[in-house]
Amino acid sequence: MGVDLSVEIGKLKLSTPLWVASGTFGYEDTYEKLTDPSRLGALVTKTVTLKPRPGNSPPRVVETPAGLLNSIGLQNEGVDDFIKNKIRQLAKFEVPIIVSIAGERIEDYAELAQKLDQVEEVEALEINISCPNVDYGEEGECLFAQDLYMTYGVVKAVRESTRKTIIAKLSPNVTNIVAIAQAAYDGGADALALVNTFLGMAVDIDKKRPKLGNIRGGLSGPAIKPIALYMVYEVAKSIKLPIIGMGGIISATDALEFIISGATAVAVGTGNFINPRVALEIIEGIEGYLKENRLNSVKELVGTLKA
Repeated sequence: MGVDLSVEIGKLKLSTPLWVASGTFGYEDTYEKLTDPSRLGALVTKTVTLKPRPGNSPPRVVETPAGLLNSIGLQNEGVDDFIKNKIRQLAKFEVPIIVSIAGERIEDYAELAQKLDQVEEVEALEINISCPNVDYGEEGECLFAQDLYMTYGVVKAVRESTRKTIIAKLSPNVTNIVAIAQAAYDGGADALALVNTFLGMAVDIDKKRPKLGNIRGGLSGPAIKPIALYMVYEVAKSIKLPIIGMGGIISATDALEFIISGATAVAVGTGNFINPRVALEIIEGIEGYLKENRLNSVKELVGTLKA
């Protein structure tokens, strides 16, 4: 008898706890030639905004020891183009579609949620309030996810604008991740995604200039895993919401660490650039671990850390 890999995130019923992080899989059209997206628990889109965004000035990506700095700047063609031209490409894989959304104002998030609430193929929204390499306009200097009240305000506005499952994607660049998670919970989030990238930079010592066109970028990859893992553990102890753990996951062992520490599901990001089939290999690895340890389902493993 096989093991049960299914999990639930709000209204979502997923066949496996593994999906790919926003922005690392495009709109799945490229990776379709290299892997099988239909075997994932869900498909998470590149972040969509109300209007098209050109993104940040190049260079946009720099490799670092055990990590990757990116400063893409949420380049996309806008929500109307997404609904008209992208959603069909995603729907053919017959797995839940989660659309990542971002805005410069609280009203932007609400409008995006209203538009996507009418799209049948979209089953959930990931509220990206934590991208570290964009400016958030008139609402202030900091990320929405760095402020309790702004986090609450954005999540509440989205909650009032859609019937779909909403997942708040939080930033690690804060002093108290649990307090921010509580604000998202109070605003009406169905789940939390922990964590987005860490702020960082790299310098060209010959040119004496930053290697990124935007100076700063978001650090991802194995280098951030221990910190992301600790944040998932801390939040899971205090907030009774499903958590999607992310940050440096490139193997089944990494994914299992997050699940044991309290994550209901996990997302692979930078690992997709190293090995396009890594998500499928992780699913197989989780299944093998459950069988080896005589567990019937992955749910039995969530939050079992003996600390």
